Amino acid sequence: MTASKNPDGLTAIALNATLKTSTNGASSTQSMLKLVLDQLARHGVAGEIVRLADHDIKPGVTSDEGEGDAWPELRRRILAADILILGTPIWLGQPSSVCKRALERMDAFLSETDDEGRMVSYGRVAAVAVVGNEDGAHHVSAELYQALNDVGFTLAPNAVAYWVGEAMGSVDFQDLQTVPDKVSSTAAMLARNTVHLARLLKDNAYPGEA
Repeated sequence: MTASKNPDGLTAIALNATLKTSTNGASSTQSMLKLVLDQLARHGVAGEIVRLADHDIKPGVTSDEGEGDAWPELRRRILAADILILGTPIWLGQPSSVCKRALERMDAFLSETDDEGRMVSYGRVAAVAVVGNEDGAHHVSAELYQALNDVGFTLAPNAVAYWVGEAMGSVDFQDLQTVPDKVSSTAAMLARNTVHLARLLKDNAYPGEA
């Protein structure tokens, strides 16, 4: 299907928080994020995927942790986009450590405000993508929803797409011959709602302090 026109020029960045670097093999989280970006493209939104494990993101809670820190450039790209998709696998029932590190670095947004007290992340919309082999998607998405909202992002209704396999199973999302209809329809709903909200916020900024 041809992507619809997007006069707003909306853009998206998807952060892949797999534990694998690009040289260490395929990623089910990557496959899920591609599905979500494909749905966003149907609404004319241009997007890119960044595999966080490929970058040297230093531990910390500031926007720049010094020499060699890859976060400042990633931060710039996140804030340049209208939509952020945060994708993570489930490990031990939790978001990946790579995902948590990215959220820790976004904690700096809490104190990075404009003259009207609005965080630098205000007006940007976030959504979540989760993959795993046991039933932890609701718990993980709840953690990410709360964290993303805390650091200034807005989330639309039903802003999560996920897939979980059979407990203790050996099949990954990337191994599926076809994407389940429910996963496809959920990703489509995520895209519709997220783009709609992003357009609204682009035209109507949040109010600042009086």
